[in-house]
Amino acid sequence: MLLCMDLGGTAVKLGLVDEEGNIHARGEADVRGDGYATPIFHTATEAARDFLARTGARVRGVGISATGQIDSRTGVVIGTNGAIPNYEGTNFKALAEAAFGAPAWALNDANAAALGECFTGAARGRRHVLMLTLGTGVGGGLVLDGRLYGGARGIAGELGHFPLERGGRPCACGNRGCLEQYASVTALIRLARETTGETELDGRQIFARAAQGDQALGRALARWTEDVAAGVAGLVHVFNPEMVLIGGGVSAQEKLFLQPLREQVLARAMPCFAQGLRLERAALGNDAGLVGAARYWLDCMARE
Repeated sequence: MLLCMDLGGTAVKLGLVDEEGNIHARGEADVRGDGYATPIFHTATEAARDFLARTGARVRGVGISATGQIDSRTGVVIGTNGAIPNYEGTNFKALAEAAFGAPAWALNDANAAALGECFTGAARGRRHVLMLTLGTGVGGGLVLDGRLYGGARGIAGELGHFPLERGGRPCACGNRGCLEQYASVTALIRLARETTGETELDGRQIFARAAQGDQALGRALARWTEDVAAGVAGLVHVFNPEMVLIGGGVSAQEKLFLQPLREQVLARAMPCFAQGLRLERAALGNDAGLVGAARYWLDCMARE
């Protein structure tokens, strides 16, 4: 059994995962209780110890999925855009191995989600998969020829920072015009508020009112979908996947979002890239990071 940790900026999800990707127990804990004065991995480790004590489980390894740029060779956090205090420089691999006395491997959470979907989710059995998670930002992961693609330092897959518009909206990464500024749910909300003049709209309200026939919000949603499709089509031309997966809460919106997105991506892609291409909703939800962390641990140990 593997102890898997999926660490975000506010909480850590915990799971006992077997070698087939089945989750046998789950837990969750807040990691920001003292405003990050305590490094969040320390808080997560204490929560994991309590979790193991409650379950009575003995584990042979630790798989870690975490926010930020994680050098997956060393397990060190090498970038976060300064979003979380006392986080950059954390060596997940070394700390987890010391805490639990078992081999540990760590990777970025979006990469873990893509790997998890290929292990037991919507892309099971697929070898060339591109995944985008649309939420506050845009996360991404790439599985190419059956293996997670990490690039030179294990940090490839920052698809949200693919430039969609030269000189466009400023992005938190320091550049301008990144896909994240047009394809995130944050971008949808901004566009909807600009369109209607309503300052309190959120994502759920936008979809609910568009479904009821609100024309202004329908136009905003259509324009946002076009922006997402432009980014996805560009990435399809770069990576030639057999499947594109969309994660995040908006992926549940089949009629209002996923169906028109699918149609637009297939229409924008050159015919040889569109042939056989599928665009689907990710299946694992909040479990994707845990399952992907387990898969990554198994893959790394097999190469040791």
